[in-house]
Amino acid sequence: MIRRCVAAALLALLTGPVGVQAQERPVSTEVEDAASPPTLPLTTAPLNRRSLDQCVDSTLQSRLHRVVSESGWTDLAAHGALAVGVVDLSAPAHPRYAAVNGKEMMYAASLPKIGILYAAVRQMERGRLSPSPEVQQDLQKMIRVSSNAAATRMIDRVGGLQSVNRSLKRSPAALYDRDHGGGLWVGKRFSSDSQRQPDPIEGLSHAATVHQVARFYTLAATGQLVTPERSAQVLDALSNPGLDHKFVHALQHRAPEATVYRKSGSWRRWHADSALVWGPDRRYVVAALVKDKNGEQIVRALLPAVETVLGLSTSESAS
Repeated sequence: MIRRCVAAALLALLTGPVGVQAQERPVSTEVEDAASPPTLPLTTAPLNRRSLDQCVDSTLQSRLHRVVSESGWTDLAAHGALAVGVVDLSAPAHPRYAAVNGKEMMYAASLPKIGILYAAVRQMERGRLSPSPEVQQDLQKMIRVSSNAAATRMIDRVGGLQSVNRSLKRSPAALYDRDHGGGLWVGKRFSSDSQRQPDPIEGLSHAATVHQVARFYTLAATGQLVTPERSAQVLDALSNPGLDHKFVHALQHRAPEATVYRKSGSWRRWHADSALVWGPDRRYVVAALVKDKNGEQIVRALLPAVETVLGLSTSESAS
């Protein structure tokens, strides 16, 4: 797919639609209590497959564009080698969204394992997969420590790659939408098996857009990923991340009191991370995809940059 030129990209960044759906319910007063973040998942109005576009906030978008420029990442973004998305959930009934290259499909290494997690809980809800202790253990291993063996077992349990990607395409979540930039895609087992089912847009095996990754976390946080109960199950698998790098490393210094729900991925020059950060003064979703030899450091630096966009500060700096 031909990458957007710099001028077009800047125009898209600065002129996205603003607003949220009119039918959203007022946020609970409990959410406004900064000293006691509400328990997840929340109950808010549903997000359909395009509603994050309707939540684009022009101020947040401008700040994100500026911090990317000031951090020296403009060329990476212009060449489709950097994508970042953020959802401010400080008022969950009225999320604010901003993204750079939000709908650019990029290789995402292990991050799309969240798509396998989604397919699994969707089948559990339909009675097609038993939530046995072995299944629950593999889900946690697949997400928390990114076990390839556990991911491959889960792919096989839910019926293979086609079954996973059918689940990702289907409404109401539609976490892969070919007509709107693609999204989460799992086109290869996480094993030596060479069979591939590449995504229809970019021909990638394990791919994502930050837009759909941000939707995944936002739907889970608001209890709308299948059902509130299945959303809670997804959040449990995402909790207690077992790999101390990228976003997690930065957050340990900046917000040690926050709960982090997270999935990352790395392979060669490709580095990905995603998180729902939930604490007394931090309630947001962030997703990043980078292709660069220094991608690990760039992703780690993106976390404080995003917090600057959100107006958050800390007395400590991430090392």
